[in-house]
Amino acid sequence: MKFFGKIIILLVGLNFAVFAQAKPKTFCNPLNLDYHFVTSEQGHRTAADPVITLYKNDYFLFATASGGYWFSSDMREWTFIVPVGLPMEKPAPAILILGDKMYYTAHRLKEIYESDDPKTGVWRKVADVGDFADPAFFLDDKRLYLYYGASFNGGISVVEFDPQQNFKTVSEPVKLMGANSEEHGWEGAGEDNLGYIRNGINRVEPWIEGSWMTKHDSVYYLQYSAPGTIWKTYADGVYTSKFPNKDFIYQSYSPFSYKPGGFIGSAGHAATFQDKAGNYWRVVTMVISVAHKFERRLGIFPAGFDADGVMRTNTYLGDYPQFLPDSAIKNPLENNLTGWMLLSFGKKTKASSTLENHPAENAFDEEIRTVWSAKTGDRGEWLEVDLDNVSRINAVQINFAEQDAKTFGRATKIYQQYTIETSADGKKWTILIDKSRNLRDVPHDYIELKSAKNARYLRLTNISTPASGKFAVRDLRVFGKSNLPKPSEVKNFTVRRDEKDSRKAALNWQPSANAMGYVVRFGIAPGKLYGNYQIVKGNRLVMNGLNKNVKYFFSVDAAGEGGVTKGKTNVSPDR
Repeated sequence: MKFFGKIIILLVGLNFAVFAQAKPKTFCNPLNLDYHFVTSEQGHRTAADPVITLYKNDYFLFATASGGYWFSSDMREWTFIVPVGLPMEKPAPAILILGDKMYYTAHRLKEIYESDDPKTGVWRKVADVGDFADPAFFLDDKRLYLYYGASFNGGISVVEFDPQQNFKTVSEPVKLMGANSEEHGWEGAGEDNLGYIRNGINRVEPWIEGSWMTKHDSVYYLQYSAPGTIWKTYADGVYTSKFPNKDFIYQSYSPFSYKPGGFIGSAGHAATFQDKAGNYWRVVTMVISVAHKFERRLGIFPAGFDADGVMRTNTYLGDYPQFLPDSAIKNPLENNLTGWMLLSFGKKTKASSTLENHPAENAFDEEIRTVWSAKTGDRGEWLEVDLDNVSRINAVQINFAEQDAKTFGRATKIYQQYTIETSADGKKWTILIDKSRNLRDVPHDYIELKSAKNARYLRLTNISTPASGKFAVRDLRVFGKSNLPKPSEVKNFTVRRDEKDSRKAALNWQPSANAMGYVVRFGIAPGKLYGNYQIVKGNRLVMNGLNKNVKYFFSVDAAGEGGVTKGKTNVSPDR
């Protein structure tokens, strides 16, 4: 029996300083997993199209291009498995729990595999099936359905399998929905949903993929992804029906899983699952797409349904610290945030050295797509930030970059070793976090402190950088509370729907004192502003992703180091 297991502390890695929480209650997106370096090109990692399922009281996480899968008892500590007898090169894994066994297939794999103990990594082939793109299993009252589809301007279809007849297809394919970017603005391709240039032509039509089915209160929720996995606008919409295989109707509150702004964007190609307490969550694909168009990460958000059956995903400040599923939060869907605010955005910084076109300011710009890099990966390279004032620090997230990394796949000795020091005056320094002996891969290391630390300055110092790369950071993010007051309430907020195309709207407001950013909330009813767009800079937003002929309500919240001030609701014109 051959298998390879590697413990990954999802949120804290391996801490040697007394200030780190031994068993954290919180996490921060993107998830701190040992992402797979691609096998074809050096220097970047990826994971996408995730599935989390609960099996024999453990969570199992599968994702595209990962070379294996993870399991965890609490979504805090993860063990990585390299399986035997399971082809992992195909993207978009699909998982089925049937009886006491787990079943696996993937995008156009044409085969189904089973395991009665996936922790061992041992699988065996049990069936040949048809050619299904981006498959998703759904078991409904002993009937097994497979939803599938991944194509340009395409749709989602369904077939029924009979697992008692070796997964024989026992129904004709039925197409359940199709692309409609003419009506659904958010399905439009591109970072702004206005298209992208391909072969000299502006392509607006989406790539439809990522089907998933959830049944809630006798209603079937068919989830799907658009416009494409390379843009921050990647999101999930939903159709509903009283039947699993026909009569699906588009829900105008779509997209229900949406995160186009903030430090890292995208909440598309996801899987909806329930934790051990019965709360819904979504594990999603998040986008970088710089070193390669398929450079991606994973995130987790609270999800669920309101009293009217509206499906929703709470991505509000979704890359800020929030509580783990096994915390004391009984209803994470409503508010799972810790209240710790970002203290490091746009602050003064200096570094030991700077690689050309990779300035230190990039490490504090709330943009995962930009990178500060030192000139070398040598021990002693450092990055420092001045928070302007002595502030209360509750957590730190270090998002390392793979600058000039020279490795493929799952190489050994991939780990980051570093220290973080703090100071009140920039002269006398104290160790806050010591990972100089860390032996785990922590590319998005998140450290929740045991107790808050007061400091003005932080210094991150390299001990060892993996894969012969340079010491580089996408963002060093510091969370807590400053002595600044909450921002003032947003005033003079206006919304103008485009008279010729109601998929578009222009929003403007007056800048608020003490605000470092804003969150535009929107929805189809005053009490259902479930969508949001997080803005780091500026006081205006152009949205091109609305649904035609749908009335929307909007509000703008002001976010600052002192907290969040909610805005008042504004009604858009009917279109």
